Amino acid sequence: MQKPGGTLSAAVREHLRRLCLREFPCGTGSWNKSRFLPRTWRTWKELVPREEEAGNPGEETVEALLGLVRSPNSPWALPEGSSAEDHFLKELAIRNPLVLKDTFFYSYFRSLRVVDKQVSLVDKGLLKFLKLEELVLSANQIKEIDAINLPPTLKVLELYGNKISSVECLCTRPPPHLQHLGLGHNKLLGPLESLYVTADYWPNLVSLDLSFNDLTDLQGLIASLRTLPHLRVLVLQGNPLALVPYYRGFTIDSLPPLCVLDDITVSPSEKHQFRGLSRSGDLLAREAQLVVTIGNVKGILDTSILDPEPGPQGPFISYSYYVTYDFVEDEEGERSAHGGVLAEIVKPSPSTEQLGEDIPEELFGEAEDSPESGLSSQSGELEESGASEGSGHLPRVTDSAEELAKLRPRIDPRLCPSPGTVLFSTVRKPWTDVIPCHYEMHHTLRDLVPLKAFLLAGTTVTIVEEKILSWPPVPSPVDAVLSSKSGKGEKDKGQKDKDKKGKDRKDKAGKGEKETVPKEQKASKKKELPKELRQDPPILRVLGSGLVALEPLLVGEPLVSEVCNFGVIRTLETDNLIALRDAKKNKNKKAKKEKNKSAVHMDDGDYQPQPLTVEVQVQLNQYRSAEEALREMSL
Repeated sequence: MQKPGGTLSAAVREHLRRLCLREFPCGTGSWNKSRFLPRTWRTWKELVPREEEAGNPGEETVEALLGLVRSPNSPWALPEGSSAEDHFLKELAIRNPLVLKDTFFYSYFRSLRVVDKQVSLVDKGLLKFLKLEELVLSANQIKEIDAINLPPTLKVLELYGNKISSVECLCTRPPPHLQHLGLGHNKLLGPLESLYVTADYWPNLVSLDLSFNDLTDLQGLIASLRTLPHLRVLVLQGNPLALVPYYRGFTIDSLPPLCVLDDITVSPSEKHQFRGLSRSGDLLAREAQLVVTIGNVKGILDTSILDPEPGPQGPFISYSYYVTYDFVEDEEGERSAHGGVLAEIVKPSPSTEQLGEDIPEELFGEAEDSPESGLSSQSGELEESGASEGSGHLPRVTDSAEELAKLRPRIDPRLCPSPGTVLFSTVRKPWTDVIPCHYEMHHTLRDLVPLKAFLLAGTTVTIVEEKILSWPPVPSPVDAVLSSKSGKGEKDKGQKDKDKKGKDRKDKAGKGEKETVPKEQKASKKKELPKELRQDPPILRVLGSGLVALEPLLVGEPLVSEVCNFGVIRTLETDNLIALRDAKKNKNKKAKKEKNKSAVHMDDGDYQPQPLTVEVQVQLNQYRSAEEALREMSL
């Protein structure tokens, strides 16, 4: 059963009802009844109002009634944004309400706009509009249209924001004089759609809008559009096919009469720059190229300032910082500007770095040997990566469902990639006031439909702190026994050496010679860390995370550049501690004095903390000339 408002005719009737054309101050009633002649008098003057404005004291003048519908503060005024047709009908219902009959409506309307009215069916009642030239049915629920129900007088047809999956439904009997067809923001998909945009169906088409669909075959679509002799305006942005670097140049060179592409005028210089590119259409790679650059990170709190000094038995704590972002993974992997992988790819599996010591260490060795946990971790300096390796640490199979259930709630979702993506990260860097990432990754993607969906959703950028606790190795019982025996022998030997050195010292003192201590012996007196330390699994902490919108890349912008601001995480107390620590390490006394002075006098009044920020850029590669495109083809 068709619900109310489901058909176009029902939506039009409902719209007219909401205009209240037969109710005060419109229509006829006690407020204006004397303005019209009686029906028994001269029937040929039935629709002619009297010359006098108001016959009775209780009636309103025409101007007073018009003021009620024109004033924005009046309760009878039309809602803001109402069409010109609605305003005309409202005033006509005051000036001459008797003319408003069905025959008038069907012959009056040349433009019909039914937007966001939940229309799902264009019925044959539309054919009653004899002079209809413009039909706007945007933001409805239309999946397909029977072209037989479209008036042949149509010149403009807009169907934006519906659920149409193919242009084929419009080709059974398309309006012969149609000049503009708007099908943006629908669900057009597949290479066969190019078969239905030819001159066989649209011989007079001047403007075509297919933006924000899922069309991928640029070469096939352009071949069909070449048959449209009058095409001057074309909009294809928002489709996956518009992400390839040669999109604009190839389209301009293939369609010489084109005047406007994606709302940008085609200039003569553009036509000259891309001349000849259309002849190489079959040789152009159907792939998108994007470059992600991550610059400086500022405003990170040096957490080590809050840690106590480690004892001889540890723990020895180290911190490092890095930035992650999610991105679509291509089947053939990624490449960097230097010909190698520049960042790590993190498979969407749980990470153990935030699980701490709850996971037995025996599990990590099994996971590291698993081929599923292999991670390509590279950077400009080819440093080893730790955060992503944590996702490889967790084994794929656990001993019990209860154990897995205990681990899962502690995983920070911001450290896991969103569905359909993988994580990339910069190199781990130690703390500095400004951490330069120097990160650049080239992404080459051939599957363009998921890429479009990803750009619409955006990428999540996260700043992560990695904390690693290291401990001296624990000797086994056998090693402990051996070390005790060897220690006893060393002690006896050391006693003999001590007696011998004491004797030599006395002899040198008798001869007046000064005792010298070897450098190696001096160095051994200093506190040294064990060469081999036992490390706990890394502990991750998210310092800041946010979404970077990438939709501008779909509407023609070549670059998205943003400084992500995650707020302030530093405090006056911690900055004073850092300043004092740095002053102690500074050998320059003057600098030390200045730093101590600034630290002592820093108070809440003049303290301006640095917010946590990271510089992010995402660039969509676009060829600027035919020569550049041909040069890339030869590489």
